[in-house]
Amino acid sequence: MKVAVVLVVLSVAVMVVMIFQAVRQELSLRHLKTSMVENSAEVKRKEEAIIEVKNKIKDMKDALTSVNTKLDELKKKKAASETSAGELGKALQTCNTEKADVVKKKEDTASAITKLHDDHEVLKKKAEEDIQSLKQQILDRDKAICAFVDTTKEEARKLCGLPEVPK
Repeated sequence: MKVAVVLVVLSVAVMVVMIFQAVRQELSLRHLKTSMVENSAEVKRKEEAIIEVKNKIKDMKDALTSVNTKLDELKKKKAASETSAGELGKALQTCNTEKADVVKKKEDTASAITKLHDDHEVLKKKAEEDIQSLKQQILDRDKAICAFVDTTKEEARKLCGLPEVPK
């Protein structure tokens, strides 16, 4: 009987150990399933975050492309403006040079006109003096002639400015 009790106790002990082992494995499997579900949910969240980041990167690349295009256009406009400014500067320089030449010619012409005017005034005064001198000579000759003229003739009297003789 002793052997049967030992066998029963031993069988019960082996069964308890096997049940304990089965429960432990079941709990371990449940824990692994739960962990796997949590990990797959986390992987999905991370995949969604990666997709969102990829979309943001794509949007930023599009915006960067647009900005680079605008930057290139602005660089071209700047180069065109600088070229235009250089040409306008050259045109302005040419215009200023021409203006300086015209001003110099104007001053030369004004000084020439002033000189001609002064020369004209001098010649005019000289001519007036010559005219006065010639008038005086004519008057002197007229007086000399009137001294020798026959005052009895009426025409001689008119020329010499003598009073008329009553008839």
